[in-house]
Amino acid sequence: MTKKVRIGLIGLGFMGTTHYRIYGSLPDAQVVAVADINPARRRGDISTVWGNIGNFDNSVPFDFSQVQTYASGLELIQQAEVDVIDICVPTPWHKEFIVAALAAGRHVFSEKPLCRDLGQMEEIVAAVKASGKFFNVGLCIRAWPEYRHAQQMYRAGKFGALKCASFRRLSPTADGGGAWENWFCKFDLCGGALLDMHMHDADVVRYFFGPPKAVTAFGAKGLRSDCSVDHVVANYDYGDGTLVCAEGGWGFEKTVPFEMSFIIQCEKATIQLSHTGYKIHWQDGTVASPQVSDPALPTGWHQELAYFVDCVKNNTPPVQYQNLAEVVDSFKLIMAEQQSVDEKRTVQIKY
Repeated sequence: MTKKVRIGLIGLGFMGTTHYRIYGSLPDAQVVAVADINPARRRGDISTVWGNIGNFDNSVPFDFSQVQTYASGLELIQQAEVDVIDICVPTPWHKEFIVAALAAGRHVFSEKPLCRDLGQMEEIVAAVKASGKFFNVGLCIRAWPEYRHAQQMYRAGKFGALKCASFRRLSPTADGGGAWENWFCKFDLCGGALLDMHMHDADVVRYFFGPPKAVTAFGAKGLRSDCSVDHVVANYDYGDGTLVCAEGGWGFEKTVPFEMSFIIQCEKATIQLSHTGYKIHWQDGTVASPQVSDPALPTGWHQELAYFVDCVKNNTPPVQYQNLAEVVDSFKLIMAEQQSVDEKRTVQIKY
């Protein structure tokens, strides 16, 4: 029997429980240890977990009878026999667990955003480089089938030159959603929709078109949080006049459906992802509806975790979707957006 990659999962909120389910569907992965500060969740009771996307039934408890449970993520790192540490705790504690896990000789998969400031990012980068271990970040949109298909075709020149592009990510509020101490609504902990959610689209702008020279962002603060940017509209300057923008927000009522969408106009086609599906509208009037999703790995979450597990199993460095420099640059782009909102001006991005 082939040895499975052993996972230690820290944090059983929305992303942690999502990862747990996905690992359970992967033939080469096994979650052997979990950590959470909430005793009920350590017993498998995830009824208080809420997410803005997906249709998981959290009324059904997890069976942890064959899984080691820890109240402390650091104890899991120090004591559990695992190959990978998967970090799904609130953002300010990512660095502590990343550094500890790498120092313990574990490969690390961490949810985004990696941290709250550039100082923490520099510590993470140094730890990753010194460790020699594999490291990936949950910038899942790079692996989301429709986004990846469109990006690969665009990069291959199939659509011709870019004319304009717009990305959107809109969510019902996470306020009161069952998260630890409502941390999504606290700027110092979360950084608001700009850092925690809109980052996906800022990163995917870079994924498609490369690093912009400057950004002009407009934000609405305190819609649900204390003082965070809860809704943002950003324009990315590539120095050639091409319009590239992204909008993201999570200030809406719970009944507002989650939306992630894009429309990209190029010389030869307009590419669109919306509630009607993924379509390529070609210049000659034909409309293609590429079926790019793998039923076994239908989302970017599935794709990125399956890929990382495969890399660990085969001792192959994970480079398909991202590298550390790109993760850092996307963080710098988001910090420039925050500065642009705060100072009400265009900000040149220093990579």
